[in-house]
Amino acid sequence: MSPTISANTPDDVAETTASTLAAIGERIRELRQARNMTLQSLADITRLSVSMISLVERGKASPSIGSLISVASALGITMSELMASEPSSEDELVVRVGQQRGVETAQHVIRKLIREDRSRGVSIAINEYQPDTGSADIAVSHSGFEYGYVLEGTLTVEIEGTAHVLKPGDLISYHSRRAHRIWNFGRRKVRALWFNLDKA
Repeated sequence: MSPTISANTPDDVAETTASTLAAIGERIRELRQARNMTLQSLADITRLSVSMISLVERGKASPSIGSLISVASALGITMSELMASEPSSEDELVVRVGQQRGVETAQHVIRKLIREDRSRGVSIAINEYQPDTGSADIAVSHSGFEYGYVLEGTLTVEIEGTAHVLKPGDLISYHSRRAHRIWNFGRRKVRALWFNLDKA
């Protein structure tokens, strides 16, 4: 006799759908914040509305495949990487240069993600700021803690209205909940190594 396979009930399907949407939304929010992107900057790149992205991040909306592809591209990852669970630490002992993806933000900053460890809330990237580019037009705040180390050029980091001018070899650290803005006011390119800790 063939085994009986029971079909999921409508309630089972609804519960699975809700949990999947919540997981996708949380993943998008984590990636966006790790890249110092505001809802508005992600909306500008994807051409989705801020309200729509906010609903998706909270698991309250069901985005189309096209919208998810746009969001993944804006975050510098593939659709499969957006949907996949995080690999174990043993699988990622070494991150090769070819695995490090770059993404251009709405403010034209090139962010090269070196390593992201969601289980530990750590994101490490090299940010490249051309003259007159930066993290956002206005100061932003979000959860976490940040460390920034300037590799090349002169970078200005504004923390709650106070400007800190950093040169190569200088390091800055601050709680991300403090309103902050990062900008290159100079005439030369700036490169900086940035650590974001989501669980600080």
